[in-house]
Amino acid sequence: MQHLKIGVIGVPMDLGQNRRGVDMGPSAIRYAGLLSRLEALGHEVKDFGDITIERRTEEEVSPGLKNLSQVIKANDLLRMKVEAIEEEGYYPLVLGGDHSIAIGTLAGVTKDRKNLGVIWYDAHGDLNTSETSPSGNIHGMPLAVSLGLGDESLTSIGGFAPKIKPEHIVIIGARSLDEGEKELIKEKGIKIFTMHEIDRIGMTRVMEEAIEYVKTNTDGVHLSLDLDGLDPNDAPGVGTPVLGGISYRESHLAMEMLAEAGILTSTEFVEVNPILDERNKTAEVAVALMGSLFGEKLL
Repeated sequence: MQHLKIGVIGVPMDLGQNRRGVDMGPSAIRYAGLLSRLEALGHEVKDFGDITIERRTEEEVSPGLKNLSQVIKANDLLRMKVEAIEEEGYYPLVLGGDHSIAIGTLAGVTKDRKNLGVIWYDAHGDLNTSETSPSGNIHGMPLAVSLGLGDESLTSIGGFAPKIKPEHIVIIGARSLDEGEKELIKEKGIKIFTMHEIDRIGMTRVMEEAIEYVKTNTDGVHLSLDLDGLDPNDAPGVGTPVLGGISYRESHLAMEMLAEAGILTSTEFVEVNPILDERNKTAEVAVALMGSLFGEKLL
C-alpha cells in the first residue's frame, strides 16, 4: 500500500442518540494507539484535534429530530474541517462520536466529488427520516440525509443536496432495519449485504462484489464503519449493539481487501462507547481494523 498523508479529526459528539458515552470515542481510539500504529506503517499522520461540540443541556426536540440545532452546528464544523484537511493534501480519517457525524463527513468529502461511492459497514441502515424514525435520533438518519432525504436544515449542510446517489452505496452487515428503511432500500434500489448474505456466500465474495460495485462510475470511495456492525462479543462498547454481527476476523478480511483494492479516499469509524466497553476492547478493535485498512499485514 502506498504511504499516505492521513489527517485525523475527532468528533466527540453524542447528540445524535440517547445513550451517553460515544463522545469519549475519539479519545479512546487515540489511547488505543491509533497514531503510532499508522506511523509504524510508514504513513505521515497529522492529528488535527477535535471539533468543538456544545455541551448537552436540556434535550432539544424538534418534530421527530432530537438536538437538531446542535447536530447541524457540529456537522457544519466537521464539513469545513474535512474540506480543509483535503485541501492540505491529507486523507481524512474521522473518529466518532455517534453516526450522525457522517452527515458532516460526507458533506466535506463531496465538495469536489459528484459521484462518491460509499461503503456503509453497519448493523443498521441509517436511512430513517423524521417521519419514519421510531426514536427521533439523528444517528439513525445520516445515510438518508446524505441522499437528500429528510429535514432541509440537515440535507442542505454545505449548500448542496444530495451529497451521494443511491446507485453508489453498498450497505454491509445490516441486521436491524426499520420498516421505513426497508421500503426506501427497495424504492431506491440500494445495494445491501445483510448478515444473511454474509453467512450464505461468505465475506470474501461480499467484499469482492461490494468493491466492484462502489468503484464503478465513481470518483472516490468513502468507508463509514460503525463498530456495531461487528458482533457485540467482539465489540461490546457500542451504543446500539445487535446480536449476530460480523466477526472480528471477517472484519479484518474486509479491511485487508479494501487496502488491496486501493479505492478508498476517506474513512470514518464511529460509535465507540467506552462507558459500555470492557477495558477499551472496542477502541482496540477499531485501531486493529484501521491497521489492516491502512496496509498492516502479518507477513
